[in-house]
Formats: sequence, structure tokens, C-alpha cells
Amino acid sequence: MIGFHTDAFSANYAQARARFLEAAEKAGLAVEQHLHPFRGPAGEDLAMDVARDGPADAQAVLLVTSACHGVEGFAGSAVQLACLRDAGWRGYARARGVAVVYVHALNPWGFAHLRRVTHEKVDLNRNFVDFSRPLPANDGYRALHPLLLPAQWPPTPQNEQAITGWIATHGLAAFQAAVTQGQYEFPDGLFYGGTAPTWSHRNWRRVLRQHAHAARRLAWIDVHTGLGPTGVGERILAGRAEPQATARARQWWQTPWAPLTVTQDGSSSSAALHGELWEAMYEECAHAEYTGITLEYGTAPPGRDAGGAARRPLAGPAPAGRPARGRRHPPAHAGRLLREHRAMAHPGAGAGQRGAFPGRGRPHALTPGPPARREGAAAPVSRARRRCRRHGDGAARFPAGRRRSGCRPARRART
Repeated sequence: MIGFHTDAFSANYAQARARFLEAAEKAGLAVEQHLHPFRGPAGEDLAMDVARDGPADAQAVLLVTSACHGVEGFAGSAVQLACLRDAGWRGYARARGVAVVYVHALNPWGFAHLRRVTHEKVDLNRNFVDFSRPLPANDGYRALHPLLLPAQWPPTPQNEQAITGWIATHGLAAFQAAVTQGQYEFPDGLFYGGTAPTWSHRNWRRVLRQHAHAARRLAWIDVHTGLGPTGVGERILAGRAEPQATARARQWWQTPWAPLTVTQDGSSSSAALHGELWEAMYEECAHAEYTGITLEYGTAPPGRDAGGAARRPLAGPAPAGRPARGRRHPPAHAGRLLREHRAMAHPGAGAGQRGAFPGRGRPHALTPGPPARREGAAAPVSRARRRCRRHGDGAARFPAGRRRSGCRPARRART
């Protein structure tokens, strides 16, 4: 079992990245950087960083990824840091011929700016559809859009009653599916999947082609936070619900307190979605035997612990009397479900900030800076120049209501 300590959690993206680079250096691993065209809120570099622990020709590859949904990256980054620091885990994988590929910050802009979406204002986990064909329709969302993002903010009681009426007519499961499965019609709406591949989409495919294309057996753990009971890690099948892949995932990752769940059969706290990242696995690594899960750690409802929910220390077995698997929300919690969905897509919505929604009211409070470099620059970095120059390896909890500038890796020559 991997040794895990709460000091693996970082205060912000800059510190998380500095720690990841330092841990990779101490482990003797080179880091491949896919530099983002924008910078972070303090002017820091943003990148999708990739560290491979194992031979380039390994036939078995495990991918561990973080920050698909930006702000959710604190937990995934902590998991990656714990793995890199654990010599016993690294030796265990190496002895079994498994190369472990850590992809730190699939969506570095969202991680740095504490946003779920990418800098294109797109939900990355709804962006993997075939854009050369008609995009998936979402009639339910089309009907709900003016209610979810009303012209008047905060929403009026009449607005909330209209949503409650829709749920009473169609059911809560239909509401969750309509809101969260992804929509491609309203750029200012919730869970928008975009009209073209995003920067993160394109670079994720580059990583797969370089690090997973030659593998015969491919596994993936994508760490998220949000859905489900607080502190419990739900194992959600990330792939097609094929009998053999589902059986492998259950054999590898299911536990007595956390059974494998499947969105396609309704057992997961998540609805079935359009355009998930795992679609790229079947296209870029079609020859591999693929098995993957989304590891979704439940957090506190928005407003109760908003400052630290996404970085709550990971829990073990579920408390007595609490089911470990995610449950469908009962109708009495429809209002909370709506607030969660609004807040997941656009931080600030739960606090009544109308301007937090893109395309409505004022512009984004967090606007990307000027472009800094060309896309797709994957530059190896000198191991001797990655050290954090400010905070060392000390952990710091994210202060409520303010943000620290965090750590920055040492400067390096650009390629």
C-alpha cells in the first residue's frame, strides 16, 4: 500500500507543480513538459508535465492523471506526489514490468485559476467527441438552460420552482443526466463540450501516442473530486462497459467498502456522459488491452467547506452506517444538487455571483494572460534546476478567502 501523508497536498497549482518536479528529480525521472500558451495568476508557467517511471518499451503501462477538471487537481496531484515518494511502490511496479506514467495537470489553466473548465471555457471531460460529425444533442439541457442560468441573478423563487417542477415531471435522474452529460449548443452554459478539440485534448493524445501506443496492456487511474459521500473514493469504470474490461477493473480495484460502479448501468453517482477522455484510449491505443477507472473522491457540499473540499485528505473505509458507493440524490436534495452542478462548472455561482458564469454579467474574474509560447512544446528540463526557490517541501493549507503565490520552479532555458 502506498504511504500517504497529508503534506502531499499543496496550497495552489504553482506549489503542486514545484513539488511534482522535485519528486520526479529525486526519483531520477526526466520530466517532459507540454507548455501551456497562457500563464498562471502569478505569472507562473503552466504545463502538462509527464514523468515516466519505467522502460520506454514496457508492455504494461499504468497512467495516473490529475486535474482533468482543473480545480479538482489538488487531490490527484497529492496522489501522484505520494506515489513518486514511495520507493516501495515504485519497486513493486518495476518488479512486475509495469511502467507508470504520471501526467500532472491535464488542465493546468483550470488548476492554476481554480476553475473546472479549460481556458477555452470547455469541460475537458465532455470534449472527446467526433467533431467531424453532428454533435450529440441534449434536449433536456436545452429546455433547462434558461432556468439554470437565468437572466436575473440570483435566481428568483419562481425560477427555483420551475426547476423543481421540471424534476417532478421528469425525475431527478433525468435532471442529473440532462445537466451533466454534456451539451454542445450553449457556450455560456454548464458542462459545455466545445466545438473543437481543446489544447488539453490535443496534448493528452500526444502523451498517449508517445507513452502508451506500444503497450499491450494499458491501465488508467484518473483522479477527480466532487461526487459521492465525503472522503470516499468511488471507483467508476472509465471505458466501454465490456464484460472483460469490467471484470478486470473489479478484480484490480474493487474493495468491500468501495465496489466498482458503472455509469452505463446507473450504479454510479455520475450520469453517463458524452465525450469523456477515455474515448481517446480506443483511438490512440486500439491494439492494447485497456482497463481504466475514474477515482472520484466525494467532497463537502459547496458553501459548507468550499475552501478545502477539493483537497480534503483521502479517507480509508467508509464510516460505519454510511454506504461507500455513490448514491442517487433523493428528491428532497434537488435544490442542493442544482447548487452543486452550478458551482462545479462555475465557481462563485453558489455564492450568488452572477458574473461567475461566462458570457453573463461581468467578464471572468480570472482571465488568461498573454500567450507565452507555441503549442505542443514538450521540453525536457534539466534535473539540476527544478528546485523550489521559496517554500521548500513544507505543506501549507489553502487559506480561506485568499491565495498564496506559492512555489515556482527554478528558471530554465526554453526550447
